[in-house]
Amino acid sequence: QVQLQESGPGLVKPSQTLSLTCAVSGASITTNDYYWSWVRQPPGKGLEWIGYIAYSGNTYISPSLQSRTSISRDTSKNQLTLQLISVTPEDTAVYYCARAWPFGSWGQGTQVTVSS
Repeated sequence: QVQLQESGPGLVKPSQTLSLTCAVSGASITTNDYYWSWVRQPPGKGLEWIGYIAYSGNTYISPSLQSRTSISRDTSKNQLTLQLISVTPEDTAVYYCARAWPFGSWGQGTQVTVSS
């Protein structure tokens, strides 16, 4: 029922800003007690949790990324947004959005490469 789809640029230059959008269907992102997360996986590495935005709009970002990461939403479009500033090649990864709670719904992921 719930579907998520990430979209955004596949290639970003170093020092620029990465902006990704997650379109959610089948459930409202404002539904009580629902939590929505961003996760990434660099090549050859494990999953890294980035942060979440709750149904209330409250956000939490992983301390390692907090200084240059923001998560927001557009409730009129039922979309989530990830913004990562000052990117470096170490930010190259497949980026996923997912419903953290109730657990079980993931997007297909979108590849982002940071390169000049």
